[in-house]
Amino acid sequence: MTQVRRFWPLLTGMHRYEKTLSTRGRGDGVIIDAPILAYLIETANGRILYDVGCDYNKVNQPGLRQRYYENEDFPFGPPEMREEDRLASRLKQLGLSAVDIDVVFIGHLHFDHAGGLSCVAHADIHVHEKELAAATAQADGAYFVDDFSGAYQWRKQANEYEVTPGVRAIESPGHTAGHMSMYIELPKGRPIILAGDAADLQENLDDEVAPGLCWRDEEALALDSIRKLKSIAVDTGADLWPNHDMQFYQRCRQLPDFYS
Repeated sequence: MTQVRRFWPLLTGMHRYEKTLSTRGRGDGVIIDAPILAYLIETANGRILYDVGCDYNKVNQPGLRQRYYENEDFPFGPPEMREEDRLASRLKQLGLSAVDIDVVFIGHLHFDHAGGLSCVAHADIHVHEKELAAATAQADGAYFVDDFSGAYQWRKQANEYEVTPGVRAIESPGHTAGHMSMYIELPKGRPIILAGDAADLQENLDDEVAPGLCWRDEEALALDSIRKLKSIAVDTGADLWPNHDMQFYQRCRQLPDFYS
């Protein structure tokens, strides 16, 4: 029986960039607005965060912004992150603080998913061991090593596993070496599968289009993960959520509303 009680998508920022970053080989010259999301899962055993958004200081302090975002790896510039988008601010809307988070599950360690780790350094941090190795080696320019080089309580994983009853980690590599998605069984209604950046947009899922950035250009691996997630969704009756799709996000329940 699932131990999940409630589930919230949390908007932690926005990024504007060319669509080709989300859909491989598609969208030249098309600029999209992409939400940067974290997800809070309240269970009978504690609270889990899937991803933690960007580092607020890197986005908003001019010197750090120049160092991290104003370079050839970021031709479309830094994301936007307001004070109200900070993880602490979103949690406060729910009457919570960072210390109320027990487990942080990082789908992958790119800057817009792991930048906020310092805010939840007390928690157990789950990550795939292949992901941590690739990130530490800076496999691509979207890894900021100091985002994840602190004294964190890593719980490195090598396979799929149950995080807690009703919450399951799904291996979905391709965008990055050790990307992980998440299956969430709600107490009522259809389960939810968080694709993470295995699928930025609904288009990635509908048309089976790989993300623009693929680890070692292994497009086939990324497509295998999309098909795997779609198959699990069919088999379980789950809704499969893309991760950076503005139209999809706008249809989701907004804070303080939740799924249960």
